[in-house]
Amino acid sequence: MSSPDPAAVPRLGYGAANVGNLFRPLTDDEAWAVLDAAWESGIRHYDTAPHYGLGLSERRLGAFLQTKPREDFFLSTKVGRLLRPNPDHETGGLDTANDFHVPDDLRRVWDFSDAGIRTSLAESRERLGIERIDLLYLHDPERHDLDLALAEALPALERLRADGEVGRVGIGSMVSDALSASVRGADLDLVMVAGRYTLLEQPAAADVLPACRERGTGIVAASVFNSGLLAQEEPRRDGRYEYGQLPDELWDRLVRIHAVCVDHGVPLPAAALQFPLQSDVVQAVVVGGSRPAQLAQNAELAAVEIPASLWQTLAADGLIPA
Repeated sequence: MSSPDPAAVPRLGYGAANVGNLFRPLTDDEAWAVLDAAWESGIRHYDTAPHYGLGLSERRLGAFLQTKPREDFFLSTKVGRLLRPNPDHETGGLDTANDFHVPDDLRRVWDFSDAGIRTSLAESRERLGIERIDLLYLHDPERHDLDLALAEALPALERLRADGEVGRVGIGSMVSDALSASVRGADLDLVMVAGRYTLLEQPAAADVLPACRERGTGIVAASVFNSGLLAQEEPRRDGRYEYGQLPDELWDRLVRIHAVCVDHGVPLPAAALQFPLQSDVVQAVVVGGSRPAQLAQNAELAAVEIPASLWQTLAADGLIPA
């Protein structure tokens, strides 16, 4: 396989929260098998963060990627939370309050200062064992202080890029207002839009996508399966939706989308994975997975041929933006 174009972002990426023991614990061997399945499926774009498993995701992903030629993959991580000793840690305590099954011997400390951003990058490099970071995101700035992010953290990222410390900079967020404000308030290369531009819901289409077009900022779409609602060919009414039950309005919308997919002979998960890429500003889709078979399946879904008539019908029915 030839090396990727360094100017391009591989269109299908693996979000490595699961190998940080998100939702369920994985052994080192199980995590390695997941990453190996991603690589063997042709995935060359990997995203991680200190937040994922209190550094476990970065350590496991870095150990795996160190066995691969550096020019053959695209790597992103995040800043904004420093990992520091947890004075309240007790033997056997776990970070399950944040959905990670790892010891809570560390805690997350917000730091949007220039020094904090640079320290976070240096510590991520150490955990990864990899010096070159292709893309550095500010992680969830609205959960701490969006105004401070605009005033201090994003300029710090711009300086890192200007100094040649990272290739690209951006933010990752689930909140459309934070994304659009950051795109308009800083010179960002890419933003990770998590769950706000999916086949089921597209709130980011109102403001984030136009802002990105105006500013020449690209998008990496994440959480495209809407908490798993779009991951099965037959949608389930009792499926999880973010932090609660699926509203009736969205269930009705999902049923209509599924019917269009069936009429066109397209698996619902394939349509869900490929939908964001129909936009001119979306450069890549990042999906997770905690089992090797899931990674192979995601690569297959990304390769499914989808007729233009599917998108045309969904748009005509008001289910996706025209």
